[in-house]
Amino acid sequence: MKPAIADGHAVTIHYRLTLDDGSIADESFGSDPLVYLHGAQNIVPGLERQLEGKKVGDTCDCEVPANEGYGEYDPTAEQTVPKTAFPPNVELQVGMSFQTRGRNGQPQPVWIRALDGDNVVVSANHPLAGQRLNFKIEVVDVRKATAEEKKHGHVHGPGGHHH
Repeated sequence: MKPAIADGHAVTIHYRLTLDDGSIADESFGSDPLVYLHGAQNIVPGLERQLEGKKVGDTCDCEVPANEGYGEYDPTAEQTVPKTAFPPNVELQVGMSFQTRGRNGQPQPVWIRALDGDNVVVSANHPLAGQRLNFKIEVVDVRKATAEEKKHGHVHGPGGHHH
């Protein structure tokens, strides 16, 4: 018998993520399911909390408020930089993400919010920050994670994982 979803379990789900305007932001139905390590902050906290205790075959609708999803939108997390700050061979588009270095030297993802002539408006806000996330979930599989998966903080594919 498969265990219920709990910390330290490898969980496989299919999901459809819709926004309040009804648009589908992402989904795995019809393609590969999402496999994650429960309790390792691999998915947004509000969804992880609501999946706790679910079992294989369960389906559920989960509403995740912004503060338990990608956070509230922070207007101070935007800045305008010159296009010359980006690699010259990249065709910049709204929504693209790049890695930069934060104030403390840690990697920081940023997203392009707008293109304005020779300038680019970038934001450290996730594109879904400030939005409620509406998930339709189907639990496909649950198993205890291996010691190596727990140590690494994520699930490994068949045959192990090579870093």
